[in-house]
Amino acid sequence: MDAAKRFFKGALAVAEQAPERVTTDGHDAYPRAIRETLGEDVTHRCNGYLNNRIEQDHRGIKQRYEPMRGFGNVDAAARFCRAFDEQRHYFRVRTAMGERVPPLAEQRREHCARWKALMSELRAV
Repeated sequence: MDAAKRFFKGALAVAEQAPERVTTDGHDAYPRAIRETLGEDVTHRCNGYLNNRIEQDHRGIKQRYEPMRGFGNVDAAARFCRAFDEQRHYFRVRTAMGERVPPLAEQRREHCARWKALMSELRAV
């Protein structure tokens, strides 16, 4: 319970305001820690699927560092994550709600075009 309270106090210090909802994995210590740390108005949700999008976000990074058996230190992890996030957002397919997702061949052509543009920019520097 103390660890959960410390976690929520740290999160509150970073965010500077209590969230409306908190989604957890359902550990017994969370409801009381949320009430005591974040307040009575915060809704606590226990459902693995509600947090699935956040859980899946780090899948790409895990695929890179697991073969290396982790990062050597925090600085190496910070450098890698910063660069990985930049390149992931640079090459991702940009779609809006309701917009069609382009076929894979079209996505591949767009990716190659972006890669060539990036390489030509780097050569120019």
